[in-house]
Amino acid sequence: MVAAISVSAVTVPQGRWGRPMPASAVDVRLWGKSRGLTRSYPVICHLLDTAAVAGALWDMTLTDEAKAQVARRLGVPVKVCRQWLCLWAGLHDIGKISPPFQAMVPEAYKVLADNSAYVHKPGAERERLRHDVAGHWALTQILADWNYPQVSPPSRSPHHQVAQLLGGHHGCFHRALEAKHLKNLEGWMPELGGPGWAAQRREHAEAVRQLVGGDGGVPALERALPADVAVRFLGMVVVADWLVSQESLIEARLPGEGWEAVEGELQRHWDIAVSQARSVVAAARLGVARFPARGFGEQFPFAPNALQASVAEDLPGLTAGGGGGLLLVTAPTGDGKTEMALHAASVMARASGAGGLYFALPTMATADAMFGRVAGFAESNVDGARALTLLHSMAWLSDAYGQAATMVGSAVDGGLGATVSDAHTSTDAGRWLRGAQRGLLAPLGAGTIDQALTGVLPVRYNALRLLGLSNKVFVVDEAHAYGPWMHSLLVRLLEWLGAMGTPVVLLSATLAGRAATSLVEAYRRGCGFKDSVAVEPVYPGWLYVDAGTGAVSPPRRVASGRPRTVRLQVESVAWDTSLRGADPVGDGTRSGALARHLEPVVTEGGCALVCCTTVAEAQRTYRLLQALFPELAAEPDGLMLLHSRFPAQRRKEITDVCEVAFGKPGSDVPPGRRPWRAILVATQVVEQSLDLDFDLVVSDLAPLAQLLQRAGRCMRHERKGRPAWVGRDPRLVVLEPAADGQVAVPRTWGTVYDVALLRRTSMLLRESQTTGIAVPGDVQRLVDAVYAEDFADRLPAAAAAELRRQDAEREASELAEKQLATMTAVPPPTGLVNLAKLTDAGLGLLDEALVTTRLGADSERAVCLYRQPGGEWTLDQEGEIPVPAADGAGDRTRLDRGDVRLVMRQTVPVPGRWLAQRGPDQDVPARWAHQPVLSDLVALRMSPTPQQLLDGDPADISWSCRVGDHTLTMSDIGLRRS
Repeated sequence: MVAAISVSAVTVPQGRWGRPMPASAVDVRLWGKSRGLTRSYPVICHLLDTAAVAGALWDMTLTDEAKAQVARRLGVPVKVCRQWLCLWAGLHDIGKISPPFQAMVPEAYKVLADNSAYVHKPGAERERLRHDVAGHWALTQILADWNYPQVSPPSRSPHHQVAQLLGGHHGCFHRALEAKHLKNLEGWMPELGGPGWAAQRREHAEAVRQLVGGDGGVPALERALPADVAVRFLGMVVVADWLVSQESLIEARLPGEGWEAVEGELQRHWDIAVSQARSVVAAARLGVARFPARGFGEQFPFAPNALQASVAEDLPGLTAGGGGGLLLVTAPTGDGKTEMALHAASVMARASGAGGLYFALPTMATADAMFGRVAGFAESNVDGARALTLLHSMAWLSDAYGQAATMVGSAVDGGLGATVSDAHTSTDAGRWLRGAQRGLLAPLGAGTIDQALTGVLPVRYNALRLLGLSNKVFVVDEAHAYGPWMHSLLVRLLEWLGAMGTPVVLLSATLAGRAATSLVEAYRRGCGFKDSVAVEPVYPGWLYVDAGTGAVSPPRRVASGRPRTVRLQVESVAWDTSLRGADPVGDGTRSGALARHLEPVVTEGGCALVCCTTVAEAQRTYRLLQALFPELAAEPDGLMLLHSRFPAQRRKEITDVCEVAFGKPGSDVPPGRRPWRAILVATQVVEQSLDLDFDLVVSDLAPLAQLLQRAGRCMRHERKGRPAWVGRDPRLVVLEPAADGQVAVPRTWGTVYDVALLRRTSMLLRESQTTGIAVPGDVQRLVDAVYAEDFADRLPAAAAAELRRQDAEREASELAEKQLATMTAVPPPTGLVNLAKLTDAGLGLLDEALVTTRLGADSERAVCLYRQPGGEWTLDQEGEIPVPAADGAGDRTRLDRGDVRLVMRQTVPVPGRWLAQRGPDQDVPARWAHQPVLSDLVALRMSPTPQQLLDGDPADISWSCRVGDHTLTMSDIGLRRS
């Protein structure tokens, strides 16, 4: 048994608000932090530290407009909102005053032994009770005593909701308590301890309330918090907790031996915490980005085109009412949507009071490219806090991100233990923001859309992602590029952003009207408008949704500065793909068509793109062209291959070469940068990832929207010296797999594309062959037509019946994905009081490492280890990069940052099904298992094998390993499976 310390009543000086503070009964022997410290840190000190920094976060990371919006949502003054935040932050760890937690440091727990006031059930200290759960339970009683309203059921009660909110400060909300629990907390949860423990929790809570509450005290909450406000408050509590948990900060504030919470000591600690809170927030590079009022011509060194000028002229008037809003823009690739979006974001930020920007993109490659553009824009056009993060799973390997070593330290050590230089640029995010879960908190960011969509999945700390987006302008590029699963998640995210008043910019090159309607309606629902609207995008053009009124502006059509007609050639071919370059090239085959269309490139010069459906077919096509055009393949960068299944470093090298060879021309471009003749074989990675320009695009059949994206890579830029065979208009050759005169999807494509959508696309393309596709004139019509419900009516009866059957299969598949998203995603914010639903959508808390927001995406990451003739293992085939810690069995010493970076640069994304039969041989080296970044990798231990002869040349060396029943091979064409 243990009992409480007796604290004598003493006279204390005046509090900071001119009223006497009562004698304290706070037991400072109850510890709150211990790990890594020279001695334990009292709970009360940590609570006050957190409350102080929460106030600084309110002051420094929210604009006045954002604070006012929260106050309006709660129906109380801004000052009261701040008081509530500070108070609740100061209560977040009250559950540490419980036997199981205190017993985690035995020597500290012994001090309380045999003290009769601290009675608890025998063995309670050995029970597993998380302190966040204990806090959830205990705070329901404390808040009820403070007259927070109580309603039935408890899941809808304000006093329970705040307790539940604070119980979620470790990223997971806990299930709502029932009325029977609230009547007898100790009976249902004996691990909370007896009356002495409860008394100390009350004393700590009262001490916090007295210090943060002001003269009148903090008024009781009259109604449950709106879910979007609850998420914001929790997010700031979590951030405050993390900031004040840094060991260096705690060490500087450790009380001396014998310190007690008497004679104004708590007041003095609070005053110090408040005085230093702003510097703690500033050191983490948190704050508000501000966007000065500047015209488009002041922001960019060129005159605006028609689209940019239209938005620049009319958007300020539409946003004049203040608050959030949604801007939807549809325009062809290459029409300057990025610059338009950055300008629009600055206009919308000023109108709404947003304090930052997040630019969301479909791929890591596009995110890497956008990072530099956002950084350049911020340097010249953003004031205030300008820390910029790059957010995707491999961001810390990006050279563009800067301070890569810092990022490795954060990824490996959790962001607190690494030694880094204090030098940084004005947009460098610094060490703290680069830690796990924190990147969206930076004022500025660029990254993949997955980072934002995870905010509406039941994963730990999803509230932090929503907080990070709540006070920013959220820009989504390529809004059309997502399937039913991701589109459904985007719809749910827009509901939350609408509720939070977050300004949104949606950019798309090809967006069907029904998809546009679903996105607009989702945002309006979040803003509180339930009526339906029909949105008919104009192309190119834009429309605006006012968050305050729900009004949708008439679409504004603009002229494209680059009107053109895409010449179409649709060719039905027999599908012949093989890795053997010696296969005969027959008439009517895909190989024959490729040879014929690409011959002018080889004989007369020019640059062509061949776009394939799968990585495997891209590899086979590359081998075919090697055999067909050996003289081209022999030239440096004459024949290139780009897909996702290269090691990260090799893919980056290929991408860099492609950007130099086929990128946008400019006055600073050195002579000879563009090759005289070259062919790039690629997968869908070129659709959105790179700003490339070719003289000819040859593509396998794909859905219409994707073919239009690929066509946008043909004659994309004004360029002198194109070969004579190219002509004046861009040319798209579509190779259509066919059998018996109909589209016949190859078995090797699997379910990459829907069959009905491919057949609809084929029919529309053939109808457009004579006239070509006018861009932008025909685009919106075709994009809507390909999804038309009456499409089959134009066909003969048998063909119509078959198409309707295939349509039904597609619709069923889409419905299944949508239902899965609905089941998995968190609920919409409207009417949500029970916060447990945010991290338990009927499935329990999901492991973020196992969650992908893209169905069918590569789900694992592997690294090839190459066994050299001498028996040593290396990370490269040439044998020049030894495997770090390859023989470090049993050694738990972590690898240094350089070694981790070296390994991750050689990783390859791999479909999970390839590794389903993996065995012990695919385990990473023993020392890697203790490294958070490396422990989840799969090791492919490769041995050299003679590869087949390539066109009579001596046998090259490829590398392979067995995984279950299959062989995985790495060679010059990347990783493949046989």
